Amino acid sequence: MLFHEKENIHVTQVTLRVMDLKRSLEFYTNIFGFQIWERSSNTVSLSAGEEKPLLVLVEDKEVRPPNRKATGLYHFALLLPEKADLADLVKHLIRNNIQVASADHLVSEAIYFSDPDGNGVEVYIDRPSSLWEWSGSEVKMAVDPLDFEELFRFETNAGWMGMPDRTIMGHIHLHVSDLEKAKQFYCEGLGFDVVSRLGDEALFISSAKYHHHIGLNTWKGAGAPPPEDHAAGLKWFDIHFPQDHSRKEAIHRIRKMGASVDEKEGVIYTMDPSNNWVRLHV
Repeated sequence: MLFHEKENIHVTQVTLRVMDLKRSLEFYTNIFGFQIWERSSNTVSLSAGEEKPLLVLVEDKEVRPPNRKATGLYHFALLLPEKADLADLVKHLIRNNIQVASADHLVSEAIYFSDPDGNGVEVYIDRPSSLWEWSGSEVKMAVDPLDFEELFRFETNAGWMGMPDRTIMGHIHLHVSDLEKAKQFYCEGLGFDVVSRLGDEALFISSAKYHHHIGLNTWKGAGAPPPEDHAAGLKWFDIHFPQDHSRKEAIHRIRKMGASVDEKEGVIYTMDPSNNWVRLHV
């Protein structure tokens, strides 16, 4: 896919700390249609077909209920390959009594729901990039009603058969405490570009002129507290860099900003200014 090729910086995987691994696994496999890639006593990696894991669930013995006023995950977003996939998924979720919200963002068509721990999940399809409207460096997005009548014209006879091959982690959206500091970290530091703004409360950033790889908002209030240690929710998420030198340059920049950078077993860990953990990969 054009905006998620190896030469671009993008989000590849999300790891969640869950309250009840059995309950979460039931939701993400039986209801949602992920496949188990790898499993241990307290960790399960989930994939779509033969793709590498997109989602990792970790059950922590010290796990605590999340503080809903803290920074952290707003939602992670899975990008489906075809419109028919989205139509089939919506019908499947409705049949399973999953409450679904929706939106037409002009660049994409999306649905939203929550997992058993209250983590936000978005599933969407992109409209062709030739239809996106740009004004200078910013892309036009909106929150319009989704046309379900038009969507369901793409429904298949087979229906939802589980997460299709070529599903990828399209983007992640985070609650942050300070939008300017978040922008500095992700843009000046890691190398993303601002492509859309929603007043002074939300920024959307990307590489290669995608509509967004990361969303950042202060909807929980400027100065919102960080999540507690071992709180259920986002444990960390992974960002892919196209080359080792581009990752090294980003690490140098965020270190100059005062961000901590640690290496464990060959994996680079850092933390944004709102205490959201990030792993940097090549």
